[in-house]
This record gives sequence, C-alpha cells and structure tokens, in this order.
Amino acid sequence: MQETKKSIENFFKGKILWNEPMKKHTSFGIGGPALAIMYPSDEFDLSNLLKIAKKEDINIYFKGSGSNILAHDDGFDGFVISLSKSFKKLNISKNKVFCESGVMLGSFVKKCTSNNLTGMESLVGVPGTVGGAIKMNAGAWGMEISNHIKKVKMMNKEGEIIELKKNDIEFGYRFSSIKNDLIISSNFEFENSNPEKIKKLKLSASSSRKNTQPLKFRSAGSVFKNPENYSAGYLIDKVGLKGMRVGDAEISKKHANFFLNLGNASSKDISQLILIARKKVKEKFDINLELEIKTIGFKKDIF
Repeated sequence: MQETKKSIENFFKGKILWNEPMKKHTSFGIGGPALAIMYPSDEFDLSNLLKIAKKEDINIYFKGSGSNILAHDDGFDGFVISLSKSFKKLNISKNKVFCESGVMLGSFVKKCTSNNLTGMESLVGVPGTVGGAIKMNAGAWGMEISNHIKKVKMMNKEGEIIELKKNDIEFGYRFSSIKNDLIISSNFEFENSNPEKIKKLKLSASSSRKNTQPLKFRSAGSVFKNPENYSAGYLIDKVGLKGMRVGDAEISKKHANFFLNLGNASSKDISQLILIARKKVKEKFDINLELEIKTIGFKKDIF
C-alpha cells in the first residue's frame, strides 16, 4: 500500500485523508476509519485515482456529503471518494441549469428559486449534494429531482466518461439505475413561475419539515422508503416503537422514520433499531420495509 500511496500522491492535486474516521464525514456521526477519504480536484485526479484503484483491486465507495449514510464502526477497507469540495460549478441560462455534483442541494434550490424557476421548492432544507440527490432521486411532496433532468455526465470505475440522456436512465421512487458510476455534472430544464408562488411553496415545505422532523439531532434523514399506500413513520409508530432506545440510538419521538444519534451511538445500536423496526412492521402489517439510507462497511446480507 505504501507504493500505491506514493503513486497517488505524485499526481493527486485534491485532498486525501488517510485512515480517516467516517464518523467525521457523515451526518449520523458514526463510523470507523476508511483506508482513505479523497476529494479529487478535477476529472484528471478522479480518472487516475479510479484507474489505480481498479489495477490494485481497491474497494471504492462514492460519497456525497454523507447525509444519508450509516457507516460501520469497523470502518471501510477502501477509498471513499467525494466531489463535494471541488466540483461546484452552477450556471443558469434562462430556464436551463448546468450543475456539478459537488454543489450542495440547498444552494441548488436557492439558485433555481431565486431565478424564478419552479420544481425544486419542496427540497428546501434537504441536506446532501446534487449528485447524491440525483443518484437516489430525491424528492418530497410530489416533486422529484429527476423530473427536470435532461442529461447526466458520469465517470465509470475504469475512469472513463459516460454521458446519458434522461431516457437512458431509469428513475423511480428514491431510486435510479445509476449504481457503479460517479455523477460528475447534470443539465436541467425548469419552468418559470411567479416569485410569490415559489416563495409560498418554499415556506410551506420548510415549515412542514421543521414541524415534523427532529432536525436538532444527528440523523441520516428517513431510514426507510415509504411503502406503497403507507408512510414508514406511521407503520413504525403503530407498532409502538417511537422513542425506543438501544444504547445512544433512538427512534425519534417526533418522526418514527428518523433514527437519532443522541451522543455516542454505534452502528450496532442503529442496526439493532433497524432490524427491530423491520421485524415488528413485518409481523403486524406483512410489509417489508426497504432501506432508504445507504450503508458502508457492512456485510451485504445484514439488512
């Protein structure tokens, strides 16, 4: 690995944090060390890094801002790559928007709405990067980011550029068919709207989020996807799990689909709550809850 480190450091212009704890880079504040957390400065950095990782058979995990990740306490034996520090260009021309993946979703929403572009108001206050939002098709109250995508530029794990039109990508509820590629930038197209109407929609979304979500505590947002015809939070509440604690992890009393780190929660604490909630909901409603959060460092069959 020493030779690999030297090889990377010889060309890499971005930031590298070797043996870095994941808990410093996730909104949950949970997770052991990754082999490295890396922030490429440009496509050259990224491409060469991916080529070396492939050649050396090093595991790769693409991370946005870490707002929807549960990382294992034992860490991750591989490179965690994020574009959140440098891929931050955002240009608007009339109703067309070009945005790199490292732009924070909040900045993207603010820019669009301040230019009287409608469609992203419901995502006001949602954490994460634009790249992460596209990959999971972020949305709220009937709006989804994929509704406005025209084209996506990505890089595969061989370090090669791929460009896909929206029709080449499958989008669904909190889902996209983008799995093993890293989104670099996207082109969007929106409709213009009345500034007052946009303001009202933003205020409504912001107010709903503040009134219903435990925003003062460390979490990864909604843990489970909403199954058809139900809210995951409603189901977890109905099986009597609101407020349940394991160690320093708690199922929120305010919103049962938010699991909180009240101080020093471990990945094991959160995992136990996930498994308990899934088991109880299955027993009472015969519904299998599917994770919305992403996991890193876990055995694939644990959830």
